[in-house]
Amino acid sequence: NWLKIWLDEYCGSIKPRTKSLYENCIEYRIKPFLGSVKLQKLKPAMIQKFYNDALNGKQDNKKAISPKTVKNLHGIVHKALQQAVEIGYIKLNPAAVCVLPKVQKAKINPMDEQQTKLFIKAIVNEPLRRLFLVALFTGMREGEVIGLTWDNVDLKNGTIYITQQLQRHDGEYKLMPPKNSKSRLIVPAPYIMDILKEEQTVQKENRLKAGPLWENKKGFVFTNAIGGHYSQQYVHKKFKNVVQSIEMPSLRFHDLRHTYAVAAIRAGDDIKTVSENLGHASVAFTLDIYGHVTDEMRQSSAERMQTYIDRLQA
Repeated sequence: NWLKIWLDEYCGSIKPRTKSLYENCIEYRIKPFLGSVKLQKLKPAMIQKFYNDALNGKQDNKKAISPKTVKNLHGIVHKALQQAVEIGYIKLNPAAVCVLPKVQKAKINPMDEQQTKLFIKAIVNEPLRRLFLVALFTGMREGEVIGLTWDNVDLKNGTIYITQQLQRHDGEYKLMPPKNSKSRLIVPAPYIMDILKEEQTVQKENRLKAGPLWENKKGFVFTNAIGGHYSQQYVHKKFKNVVQSIEMPSLRFHDLRHTYAVAAIRAGDDIKTVSENLGHASVAFTLDIYGHVTDEMRQSSAERMQTYIDRLQA
């Protein structure tokens, strides 16, 4: 009962998609195993066992879940119980002392320079070529690229203002704030602005051909022949066809973002600029993902300095 009250009354500021994820976790994971326990009777050991059983696949009719998913479950449980503490329903948060499994940092899979060349060559005749290139050379998230609208593109000054993303929610696509609700202004390479001008020209031609069938009321940048925005499923399908054709089937659309970040760091962009362009919550988060790249660069820097010192001593 408290989880429902918390979700309905205290989660009004979270995104609809996030709220929907919370609802599913509560309904299918938390409620069946902790839902019958009175709030005041809930003990740390009960919650710890719930986490451990979920991780090890010891819950009836439920598959084992990953450490990351356990951490997500804990986030919901902890927040809900902390709110109960704040309003005086319980004195202490029983989830606060639980021990969580260690989450292994996900390995990123950016393309190297040679693979990037292959990818660009493979999409020469691909209808989504310009969409893929914008993602590759700006680091925009998939929902941000699909949801990009012309009112956020300044072709004259060469900037893109990222204020939204297109996400599927309750069976339909909706424009929502970007991740972390963090809008950002990016200044892409002139090549990308030329790509967008090219897209605008093609779109104008399609609009003339479509006539009254044209449906792009929200002004999406990337559309099909009659102005409809692309679905994530369609973009995934087209992307997979490309990467399979160049024998890189494990590559995901999100790896375009990683490829941009690694290329930007290696090109000499400072980490703060890269972090802001990616829309990360903090520079620390960016370093956590791409720290190995900066480590490699520091080693290269040391080697260059050693070469210089050797030259001086020759």
